[in-house]
Amino acid sequence: MGNVLSGLQPESVFENFEALTRIPRESGNEGAVADYLVSFAKNLGLEVIKEDSNNVIIKKPATPGYENGPTVILQGHTDMVCVKTDDLEFDFNSQPIPLVIDGDFIKTKGTTLGADNGIAVAMTMSILESKTMEHPSLVALFTVAEETGMDGVMSLKPENVKGDILINIDSEEEGTLLASCAGGVNNIIEYPFETQKTTLDEGFKLVIQGLNGGHSGIEINKNRANAIKLMGRVLKSFEKHFKFEMAKISGGEKMNAIAKRAEMTFVVRRADVETLEQLVPLLQEMFVNEFLATDGGIELVLSEVETPKMVMTEKSARDIANIIRLAPFGVETMSGGIKGLVESSNNLGVLEQTEFTLKLTNSVRSSVNSLKLEISERFEIISEMTGSKNSLESDYPEWQFKLESPIRALMKTVYGEMFNKELKVDAIHAGLECGFLKEKVGDIDMISLGPNLYDVHTPFEKLSISSTERVYAFLCEVLKRLK
Repeated sequence: MGNVLSGLQPESVFENFEALTRIPRESGNEGAVADYLVSFAKNLGLEVIKEDSNNVIIKKPATPGYENGPTVILQGHTDMVCVKTDDLEFDFNSQPIPLVIDGDFIKTKGTTLGADNGIAVAMTMSILESKTMEHPSLVALFTVAEETGMDGVMSLKPENVKGDILINIDSEEEGTLLASCAGGVNNIIEYPFETQKTTLDEGFKLVIQGLNGGHSGIEINKNRANAIKLMGRVLKSFEKHFKFEMAKISGGEKMNAIAKRAEMTFVVRRADVETLEQLVPLLQEMFVNEFLATDGGIELVLSEVETPKMVMTEKSARDIANIIRLAPFGVETMSGGIKGLVESSNNLGVLEQTEFTLKLTNSVRSSVNSLKLEISERFEIISEMTGSKNSLESDYPEWQFKLESPIRALMKTVYGEMFNKELKVDAIHAGLECGFLKEKVGDIDMISLGPNLYDVHTPFEKLSISSTERVYAFLCEVLKRLK
């Protein structure tokens, strides 16, 4: 297999990254990449630990003259969000990511790229294998399942990771250091619906598609549509215009991605088919108009299907519509201290139906713990009103800003000298592992950085080649100064 990224600089970083794109590493399926990293470390003669969770820790001694320097933890996660365009036949478990070079960008042919967070793994691998770099003692920490609730860092054994400084490489904007992040929790509603035999005539399927989707933290403030929420509005509109019976409903792919597709199978009276066929284009026109500037590609596709024999009861269908409509989506509060920063939000990410249960998975985020709880309490109220079960999963803490940070100060100095620009310090409305890492490795000096990445968690994800080169050079220079 030829190397698409051959010749790109820094060569070792892109060689390592391309190797990672050939290894399956969807969240929960990191065994192969963990084994790859273990072999990588052993071939270099470095100490390596693989935890039961598939977290991998690799330790590299300080180079001569740096023995008294601080121990630096370089951290990234091995898993990726696996999302593709609706029309693409692709198996993330068996096929390599279809890489494409487009000018300054590495992109794909219709899938997520996995630079979130494969580029961190690749950079760290290059530092570990370098024979010429000067640096203090290093601990490379590669965690798993970051994208689905940070299970890897939650299970991390503290005795395996000791250090004085932690550099997380999971940011997506060059020239901006992150020094704080939101905490979050997955809020689950499970509604036990009831069924009956259909009493109506004609079966149909409605698909809402063509939405941009996006990262439920970083892009939650871009006013993009959520296909599940739109489907909730469709249900209420149908209720007003004709009798219908719902058989199946689903939407979204990942709890931390804005839902870009939803579909429903339902039955109507033969006499109402014409009304249905007239209403659907009107709903599409309304949605497109509402999101014209931010998500104008919305499509509502109606097709005839075999009439389902069993459908949900009228009460169950109404309850489901109410849950979807009442579930918060989007920005809830903005930060009063950092201009433009989303403080609290919710994403209704996944709607899935089993035989007798409808499950709605929400990603609640906030940099203020009490506001995170307040949003979750609203789901408790919705559940009480509809007879649903409500539960919380993968609760993770926020990472609070520190007034004093030597690594931040050093990075600002080095960046100014290298690029003649001021390094921005910011916070992010997304979950980084730094909150949990603070609990695991102690309240040490932490910072987060990364190269320019765009449209992560979508099939349009892309990584800047030149930005990667600059950020890697910057990171190497910072390590060189930590004597």
